[in-house]
Amino acid sequence: MGKPILACAAAAAAALIFAPAAIAPAQTEEVAATASIGAGGRPVGAAWSRSPVYAQNGMAATAHPLASQIAIDILQAGGSAVDAAIAANATLGLMEPTGNGIGGDLFAIVWDPETERLYGLNASGRSPMGQSYDDLRTALGDATSIPPLGHLPVSVPGAVDGWFELHGRFGRLSMEDILAPSIAYAENGHPVAPVIAHYFQRNLAAFEQRLEMIGEFDNARATYFADGAPEVGEIFRNPDLGATYRAIAAGGREAFYEGEIARTIDAYMRRIGGALRYEDMAAHESEWVDVACVEYRDGYELCELPPNSQGFAALQMVNILRNVDLRQWPRGSAEVLHYITEAKRLAFEDVARFYADPAFSDIPIEGLLSQEYGQRRFAEIDPARANPAFQPGDPRIEGEGDTTYLTVADSSGMMVSLIQSNYRGMGSGLVPDGLGFMFQDRGELFSLDPDHPNVYAPGKRPFQTIIPAFVMHNDQPYMSFGLMGGSMQPQGHVQVLINMVDYGMNVQEAGDAARINHGGGRAPTDDLEGTGADLLGTLNVEAGIPEETVEQLRAMGHNVEVVTNGIMFGGYQAIVRDPETGVYAGATEMRKDGQAVGY
Repeated sequence: MGKPILACAAAAAAALIFAPAAIAPAQTEEVAATASIGAGGRPVGAAWSRSPVYAQNGMAATAHPLASQIAIDILQAGGSAVDAAIAANATLGLMEPTGNGIGGDLFAIVWDPETERLYGLNASGRSPMGQSYDDLRTALGDATSIPPLGHLPVSVPGAVDGWFELHGRFGRLSMEDILAPSIAYAENGHPVAPVIAHYFQRNLAAFEQRLEMIGEFDNARATYFADGAPEVGEIFRNPDLGATYRAIAAGGREAFYEGEIARTIDAYMRRIGGALRYEDMAAHESEWVDVACVEYRDGYELCELPPNSQGFAALQMVNILRNVDLRQWPRGSAEVLHYITEAKRLAFEDVARFYADPAFSDIPIEGLLSQEYGQRRFAEIDPARANPAFQPGDPRIEGEGDTTYLTVADSSGMMVSLIQSNYRGMGSGLVPDGLGFMFQDRGELFSLDPDHPNVYAPGKRPFQTIIPAFVMHNDQPYMSFGLMGGSMQPQGHVQVLINMVDYGMNVQEAGDAARINHGGGRAPTDDLEGTGADLLGTLNVEAGIPEETVEQLRAMGHNVEVVTNGIMFGGYQAIVRDPETGVYAGATEMRKDGQAVGY
């Protein structure tokens, strides 16, 4: 299959964060010093991977080793998988603020062994009720889209309400016990992990370039960047966040949405000219939603959450790819990557046209997820050439950011798939007075086309990129997993599924294997015509894809870029459960700082 590519042709601007930032000189020198040596050998498994973690009683896989350990501590103290997931998420909001925090939104899928069913939670916030479409357009002036920074993209933070919805249904321990570890770390400090330090540097550089867009940055600087970007191993403290967690632990969700925290948010927004108000916070509520599953093959079903998230894009890809047996080609072949890419492009054309808040739009969900529609879309793929310009389909049935992902499983068989994010980078750049967290910039994902289903409106949820995933096998729970990173998420879900079902990779290898990430095409933020969109887009591939495959893809008409730093390929965590023994196998992302821990 050829030698792996060692050169990188992609610019850092293609990364998931909104501003380019070069690798630090020390890191560049380190990479150059080690470029002449490769990986060692392994007695079993792929040489480029490592062993999954196996345990019988419980498992946690997160983007930070300390968060994983805290989740295990909660399980061993008698907590449920949901308790442990909340504790880990709170810890990550402190330790990985470059990807998440309580200023953002949350989605979750829970397998409950007692009722033997999947539960889906949409804990995403809505736009300010007092800001009309015309108000927004006036504030934007000549701008043609909502900016990524400042108060205009801020929507209600939904994560804390999501914690309490999950806890109210599946929790065992008190919230005081659940939040105690993250409070202690917030007050006493923790050492900064390498990848997180890198993203701190990138975010600070991005903020500094756009201070005028942010407006008020003193609070964020004092909270996160008082002495510049935190460095690897530096002890980082956030006592303001610790105090906020204490208030939530003592006063519940009401402390955040109806108490002093909500009043502080209101006062801060009034001071800086923002539209978010106390009334928006008090009116917020999460929504329990139905999880949809689509069979790929051999009894394996991929399960995702409905819009306003992009989860159904992964299901549409599955419905397209089930029409071709990819196993007839090697995994790293041009044929396999071509089909995956074209399936993504077809699905995302529909994402751009139909996905929005279902409370405001009539989405043809049944048609989008039908096998018949998947067959019709598959027929549009030329097996030998990239289509230069796919269009949205007609799914009607006749007659009718940056992100953190974590997963936890407990001894009862409960499995939690949870994703949480401030969206792009660390978020809006705005930290409310004395609260220690940054507001999300999720509102950037509204369209300004009045005729688009995803057009901005007061009290509306924007299109969401963050999606947890789950796999069922022969009607039994098999895998709780997810993959961070904007539009990479549905693409990554499908690639992991293919790696395991079609190519027999274990749960760790399935995440470590080289990925592709197609960018471009129409987006839910565009007008309905996709004016100005790059319809062919760019196919970004990792260095593990063979050279001859890249050249063949280019000959097929794909615009291919090779990226070696792993930044735009997401962050994977997964737990697989053996249905006969109940033994868990955990895996974490080599592209992040995380760790799988079991007991």
